[in-house]
Amino acid sequence: MLAAVLRPLSSLFGAAVALRRVLYRRGILHSVRLSVPVVVVGNITVGGSGKTPLVAALARALAQRGHRPGIVSRGYGRASDGDAPIPVGVDDDPDRVGDEPLLLARTGFPVVVARDRVAAGRELLARHPECDVILADDGLQHYRLARDVEVAVVDTTRAPGRPWLLPAGPLREPPSRLDEVDAVVALVPAGAALPANLPGAFAMTLAGEVFVRVGDPRVTAPVSRFAGAGVHALAGIGHPERFFAQLSAMGIAAAPHPFPDHHRFVADDLAIAGARAIVMTEKDAVKCKAFADERCWYLPVEARVDDALVTLIEGSLHGSQAA
Repeated sequence: MLAAVLRPLSSLFGAAVALRRVLYRRGILHSVRLSVPVVVVGNITVGGSGKTPLVAALARALAQRGHRPGIVSRGYGRASDGDAPIPVGVDDDPDRVGDEPLLLARTGFPVVVARDRVAAGRELLARHPECDVILADDGLQHYRLARDVEVAVVDTTRAPGRPWLLPAGPLREPPSRLDEVDAVVALVPAGAALPANLPGAFAMTLAGEVFVRVGDPRVTAPVSRFAGAGVHALAGIGHPERFFAQLSAMGIAAAPHPFPDHHRFVADDLAIAGARAIVMTEKDAVKCKAFADERCWYLPVEARVDDALVTLIEGSLHGSQAA
């Protein structure tokens, strides 16, 4: 009922999105090109779709091929979303820099956050002039930053829902936007086939096999430790059910506790009576580290994608440098 009431607003939103695209295409609104190629990894829906793990995987893959990547992000969930670019360190406060940029900083590549990705890119290159390619985590709709490659991620593990634009539905841009990007990456469960409605997409899975103690990352535990009763799972990500389903596929029957995306966890969130173990995503763990006890563990995951995607991106980068 509410979605139907909001449909007229979706039409207005769609008109505004289309107009903005036209203004950038005709040069009335100006995109800014940085001195190195830019790869934008984003999506057309609100909520998580696996963008951040994919950015980390692409950075590692490009580095293995001799590139020197840097990463920029808006840093959603920050306590202060000001314009000043902020370099991200591995020990930074997630309230200051955002949870996802903190995970990306753990890859060892330079990371800068700012609401304006152009400013973030300039700051990154000023601090790290050795970088020869910038990966933008999210920002498919941030047209001020000129890009050489667009990668759109689609989470096929989510129910499709109504294909309506905001605010009646989950879409930031119409589905036809996927026809314009350089590559579509479909997040699928391990062993699942690509859906028929995404021909030509690259499959991506999220793999994790060992749990890490939130308060002491030197301590790890196998999946078998979490078999049986008394296990609870927390997830403050865009699609908590994806994490719960992953645990179930691993044989872990955890009681689910979903939270909103970028939820700022507090100690009371972990006060679960009778919990033998509390498992969570790494994104949530960075916000729980200060008050987590020995029951708390997180599951690091890595994105696994077809190497052909990296080859496609690298070819586009070489083409942009030649131009």
